[in-house]
Amino acid sequence: MTSRMTSKREITSPTSRAMRALARWAFDPQPIVRLEVIRMLAPLAILGFMAARLAHPDDWLSSAGFRVPPLDDDWRQPLSVPPLSPAAARAVCAVLLASGLAVSAGAFTRVTAFVFAVALAYVALADRPSAFTVSKLGPVIALALALSPAGARFSVDAWLRRRRRPDLPLPDLCSGGNVRFFQLLLPVFYFSSGICKARGAWLDEPYVLWTHLHSSYQTGVSRFAAEHVPAVGWTIMQALTLAFECGAPLWFALRFTRGGALAYGVAMHAAIGMLFGPVAYFSMLMIVILLASYAPIHWLSPSFGRRRSR
Repeated sequence: MTSRMTSKREITSPTSRAMRALARWAFDPQPIVRLEVIRMLAPLAILGFMAARLAHPDDWLSSAGFRVPPLDDDWRQPLSVPPLSPAAARAVCAVLLASGLAVSAGAFTRVTAFVFAVALAYVALADRPSAFTVSKLGPVIALALALSPAGARFSVDAWLRRRRRPDLPLPDLCSGGNVRFFQLLLPVFYFSSGICKARGAWLDEPYVLWTHLHSSYQTGVSRFAAEHVPAVGWTIMQALTLAFECGAPLWFALRFTRGGALAYGVAMHAAIGMLFGPVAYFSMLMIVILLASYAPIHWLSPSFGRRRSR
């Protein structure tokens, strides 16, 4: 009798309840449309960023272009990748382009997403000087898609499955971990970025954001904004961005602040895309992941939202 009461207390202890709640949060089914939106649009944003490089594979990856010499003892070059021949460089670019488009279309998704991840990782390591945030996020996103059921809906794979087995319904849900990964990726990314800004000059200099408008990324929009927005406006935007990024884990975790965080994140990346030309594809990628992860489900799939309400 005593042992049974003890085991019951252990099962209902706060720690056990917290662990069960965490397991439910992590693994309870989530709408698969969130995953499919990332699968369809994220590869296009990544390929858009890579387009200028893909147009010149010889200069980008082969021995015909500029190559940084091996720096074996420098932490900034942890792995020195030797240059390819021009023909091999063109083949790598063709594989990168074809696999990215196949993932977006949902054709043999798990295989093509894995190939896309490997190709993205290779080009990020092979061309360290031009590696950007998209270059580093791309392999992670592609690998996460390869390890998920992405492609089960709204894809070539789903169309082929429906043709083979018309009696089998297509899934509306997937294991929650596939969606939670992207929902956690964003706050961690923002928080890390905010800490780096805080440790830099963003807390000491009130016009750091304004100075960014005068770099080689300047567009017509950024020039107009630099000339017409009052100086205090840039200080306010700088403070709001720092507060958003450093507090991102809290803003996205709390239900009553999540909508505001989503709106601010989308607005922030839209402004970044307009103010800093070459960063537009990074903004597109982040907006896609933000909306797919946190937008109300009826925005992404009105029919699914109606079924869930019923």
